[in-house]
Amino acid sequence: MIKQQLPIIIIGGATASGKTDFALKLAQYYDVEVVSADSRQVYRYMDIGTAKVSADEQRMVSHHLIDVVEPDKDFSVADFTDMAHAAVIDIFNRGKIPLVVGGTGLYLRALTDGLIDAPSENAQLRAELLEDERQNSGCLYQRLLKVDNCLAQTIHPNDITRIVRGLEVYVQSGTKLSQIQQQHAFREQRYRPLKFAPSVDRALLYERINKRVGTMINEGLLRETQHLLKRGFTPSLKSMRTIGYRQAIAHLCDNMSLDDAIAWIQLETRRYAKRQLTWFRKDKTINWVDYNHEFDSIRESIDKFYFN
Repeated sequence: MIKQQLPIIIIGGATASGKTDFALKLAQYYDVEVVSADSRQVYRYMDIGTAKVSADEQRMVSHHLIDVVEPDKDFSVADFTDMAHAAVIDIFNRGKIPLVVGGTGLYLRALTDGLIDAPSENAQLRAELLEDERQNSGCLYQRLLKVDNCLAQTIHPNDITRIVRGLEVYVQSGTKLSQIQQQHAFREQRYRPLKFAPSVDRALLYERINKRVGTMINEGLLRETQHLLKRGFTPSLKSMRTIGYRQAIAHLCDNMSLDDAIAWIQLETRRYAKRQLTWFRKDKTINWVDYNHEFDSIRESIDKFYFN
């Protein structure tokens, strides 16, 4: 077993911010292989709607964790970390540099910080909690303040997902999620990461998103969605409810106009990008860079980090 912390380079950030271009540019100077940290690019047949790296790009640089499961299969954060750990160690042992690239913040955090050992999701308990909230709006947050005040102070009162998770952990284990997180923070980490994220003006990012959606439509997103449906992948699947496919299905099956479907994809993608930026901005170890204009200094920092 490898004992030391392995050095890895991470490129995170929002969708359409340029992560893939950044990675390919680094690949021109370093012997890297990419480990994808994208929760949708793991699915086969879902290429256009996930902005998956092209076959040509994959020939330029070896990519891992792309096209690893069928769209009707569950793929958890634990599945990702198991496969990503194996890929990183394999890349490192072959004398190459692991370059982890993706916008799924939870995947990246789980890879670098490990999975928190907390009770798993309980569908029945969650349904009961959500019903309580439906009948008495705000009650769950007040309940969390009483049982785990430290956690509640870090959560917006309207963030029902995180509130429910905090209560779910406490009800099932009797332990505060904030305590579990604090204990987890002191565990030995596997990796020594150097983190980057492309810095893009918000208006420019949204413009890129809108253009990308148009490109996806032109490249055949509707046709790709039709093929998925014909293969038997139903609209109720988690993978098929994601941005792009959900709206394509609404157009193909529910009489939504194409213009409305496109506008909906653009809106939801912009909202998703905003959530990603909020997530990554909380990580103070990330270096936000303009990789086109600061590439020399980026290379200097990588050389110092990886080779000195």
